[in-house]
Amino acid sequence: MTALTTGIALAACATAAHPPVTSVAASSDLATTSSAALSPAATAAKAAASSATASKPQAGSTATTHTDSQLLPAAGNPNGHVPVPPAGRAVNTSHPTRVIGHGTSASCTSAAVVRAVARGGIITFNCGPNPVIITMAATAKVVNTSRRVVLDGGGRVTLNGAGKHQILYMNTCDPKQRLTTGDCFNQAQPQLIVQNMTFENGYSAVRQTPNTNFGGGGGGAIYSEGGQIKVVNSRFIDNRCYRFGPDLGGAAIRALAQFRNRPVYITRDTFQGGRCSNGGALSSIDVNWQVLNSLMTGNRAIGWGANPAAPGTPGGGSGGAIYTDGDNYNVVIAGTIIRNDNAREGGGAVFFVVDNNHGTLTIKDSTLHHNPSGEFFTAGFPGIFFHSSGRPIVIGSTIN
Repeated sequence: MTALTTGIALAACATAAHPPVTSVAASSDLATTSSAALSPAATAAKAAASSATASKPQAGSTATTHTDSQLLPAAGNPNGHVPVPPAGRAVNTSHPTRVIGHGTSASCTSAAVVRAVARGGIITFNCGPNPVIITMAATAKVVNTSRRVVLDGGGRVTLNGAGKHQILYMNTCDPKQRLTTGDCFNQAQPQLIVQNMTFENGYSAVRQTPNTNFGGGGGGAIYSEGGQIKVVNSRFIDNRCYRFGPDLGGAAIRALAQFRNRPVYITRDTFQGGRCSNGGALSSIDVNWQVLNSLMTGNRAIGWGANPAAPGTPGGGSGGAIYTDGDNYNVVIAGTIIRNDNAREGGGAVFFVVDNNHGTLTIKDSTLHHNPSGEFFTAGFPGIFFHSSGRPIVIGSTIN
């Protein structure tokens, strides 16, 4: 484990009713509701493939990854066995509210996904026995009157943004998606749960602009502002968001304004080949994260000029894999591999800046390897740019 010393950081300022779900218990903290976390399609495939053998499940989790040839590659760090709290596990989708498809790949369309997400509830897919790629012609948007939206691909479904579309969008402060409370920045619902899915080639062209919430932009695959979100057993491949902006980020996921600042759970997920101004995988302002048993590789922060933007630059370029900024938040990275990510400015693996110094970065049972930065570093933390009180808490991990 790399010896740790207190770093001197550059301050980076933050900018600033569908039918009730059937047979699934309600949860205000995105907790699991059953030990049967796989969708009906995945369960049927498991039974049919008698020669397939199940891999070891993650500790504390209800979801299992299988070696079935009809499933997409397993997500996450296969050697990550950090216990997952109930709030971070997959949920039971054995009694879906609605099913996309009628047993063939042709019946699983972009329009069907958009309609289902808008209606909400527990959503599964019936696209046939083989993996299917659904090319999105539009962004699937959560309507804020939905209490909960669960999207479960059963390990077979890829949503492809074709390099043109953000794939999934939730914003409790967007009037077009209906305002439902007097405090859209702090409301418990909708709860967005994504599990057993692949998102690839998503793209957000939104630029960071003044006088907008959190500056706007980011989230090439998923943009989540308000409510609650978690992602389980899913893969994010080659997603993009706009290439410049001091605080704009999250080629895969941009998360903001989570209810009561409850953590965003990233549980056994893979992030590969993401490109964005900041945060080639994940990005947020004032958000707690729990990144568990996951894999991040080949992601890049491609902006230029850091935050605040240096004179004559458009800003950005920090957090090759993870970019976090703001006040009063914590990040836990456990059972996770972050390797071969890159930042043009600071934090080839992780950019962690808590402006009021009230935040903790914890790295446990993880490996951070070869995550170079281009312009500035924090001494003693290879791949990590750190600004808060004290120093990162590193337990049983390798950072080099």
